[in-house]
Amino acid sequence: MKRTCLSLMLLTLSTWAMAADANKKTPQVTQVQTQASQTANTYRVVTRPEILGLWGMEIPNNKKCIEYYNFKSNNNVVIKSGEEWSSGIYDYQVSQDTTEQAPALIMQVKYDNNQVDCSGNQEDQAGEVTQYFVKWQNPHTINFCAGEKADQCFATLRRILP
Repeated sequence: MKRTCLSLMLLTLSTWAMAADANKKTPQVTQVQTQASQTANTYRVVTRPEILGLWGMEIPNNKKCIEYYNFKSNNNVVIKSGEEWSSGIYDYQVSQDTTEQAPALIMQVKYDNNQVDCSGNQEDQAGEVTQYFVKWQNPHTINFCAGEKADQCFATLRRILP
């Protein structure tokens, strides 16, 4: 009789313990599902201007000297020409209709070390704002132009690093 009573008590307690254990597992599964649903849509797509990277321009009168333009992702630009170093900011604006108007590039020089550049000129360009229109020949070659229609191009830059 004692054995039967003890067996029934153990059976009842084990069923109760299993139910209590199952209740503990349910919130964990729900918590994992909640975490998964919270992280499912956290991806962010960031586009970058195609002009980003290091570009080089040969100076027609001085083939030994290359003027470098380093367009960075934070809209900063560093320009190295001969002994001259300049830094500033840029804005690259793509036209809605690229067949009608070339992309515009606006640069403002914030700092210039006032040394001689590849052309042999020594001029402090700090504070200068310039606007060019960019004519893409291919993904590795661009022209700086004076007109919106990508006419009157005066400089050719070649991509060095992406």
